[in-house]
Amino acid sequence: MNDLTVTALLIGSLFLILGSGVWIGLTLSGVAWIGMQLMSSRPAGDAMAVTIWGSSTSWTLTALPLFVWMGEILFRTRLSQDMFRGLAPWMQALPGRLLHTNVVGCTIFAAVSGSSAATCATIGKMTLPELQKRGYPSDMVIGTLAGSGTLGLLIPPSIIMIVYGVAADVSIAKLFIAGIVPGILLAVLFSGYITLWALRHPDRIPPRDPPMSLLAKLQESSSLIPVVLLIVAVLGSIYAGIATATEAAAVGVLGALALSALQGSMSWAVFRDSLMGATRLYCMIALILAGASFLTLSMGYIGLPRHLAEWIASLGLSPFLLMLALMVFFIILGCFLDGISMVLLTMGVLMPTVLKAGIDPIWFGIFVVLVVEMAQITPPVGFNLFVLQGMTGRELPYLARVSLPMFCLMIAAVLLIWFVPGLVTWLPAQMRL
Repeated sequence: MNDLTVTALLIGSLFLILGSGVWIGLTLSGVAWIGMQLMSSRPAGDAMAVTIWGSSTSWTLTALPLFVWMGEILFRTRLSQDMFRGLAPWMQALPGRLLHTNVVGCTIFAAVSGSSAATCATIGKMTLPELQKRGYPSDMVIGTLAGSGTLGLLIPPSIIMIVYGVAADVSIAKLFIAGIVPGILLAVLFSGYITLWALRHPDRIPPRDPPMSLLAKLQESSSLIPVVLLIVAVLGSIYAGIATATEAAAVGVLGALALSALQGSMSWAVFRDSLMGATRLYCMIALILAGASFLTLSMGYIGLPRHLAEWIASLGLSPFLLMLALMVFFIILGCFLDGISMVLLTMGVLMPTVLKAGIDPIWFGIFVVLVVEMAQITPPVGFNLFVLQGMTGRELPYLARVSLPMFCLMIAAVLLIWFVPGLVTWLPAQMRL
């Protein structure tokens, strides 16, 4: 068979099995088995066993379930609920007032979560009822929450960064450091949009709360101290070179357990639910990881990555046009697959092309995270849209429409880091890792 026939067969098999409702991890393994069985001399069963065992026992992956568990603990305890009370007094003087709590709250929670859906759901539980009760417009409340929730992927620790680091063989600690400035940049873009919108529509913003003294504001903000301490413990241990990403994840879990216990919000039921929630989520991710690893091996034996890289190279695209083409490709792919599947399905094929084009793999990792963020708010498989649909009862077309300005700001962020790559690469270059 020629390359075009092989590619069409594998893509057709992928969508046929996915469309039949089979789990994504099993689908990837099935497509890989078809490819190896029909187009390779190596026994497919032996290759599957070795690859799945190798991907499932990687030491690097141990950080993933720990960060997931830390986010689950915070999601279910009072640590997250205290954030709105601590943030609200400082937002009153800004144009847009409490709409900024969506952005700032998601930025802070993203630094201890790593999951876009968990960030969106946790901050949404706090801000949606409060902002709607105070009369803030629903389209802005929901739209800014949908966009800001994606910061859970970009601001470290990030589940997607760990997955990319494993798939692309890139330092996870450097990826974490590289995500700080772009994450803050995107949060500033979101807040800037809220400010401009509020200046144009002052009549849609409710009046500010009665003024508070500086001492009263500081007293209200004391509820933020535990979360800030946890962020410092987790990220500080990585940046100082004291701990690896895995060790820092363990510190985060212990810190979340200790703080929630000290606040009195930890119970046996909360502990059990957080552990089971993390276990279910990680098992889903691990199955996808195993299937994607086998698919990558299968494609390597068939030779598709090399042929695809040669085909793209033959097009003579400049690095900028290659980046634009990949952004469109990921946005389209995000309409059908979740972020983890997108990364794992494509890295084995794309990394040779990216490296050949002279693109820094750390920079490319942040680029991938940004475009995966866009996929979180694109129907029909936008996870943040699903979360918001469950919380608000709104239809997906409405949620996608109010999230569109945030989507456009993410495109602007991609262009910014392309033209100013130091926003991504400067900070990791200063660290000794």
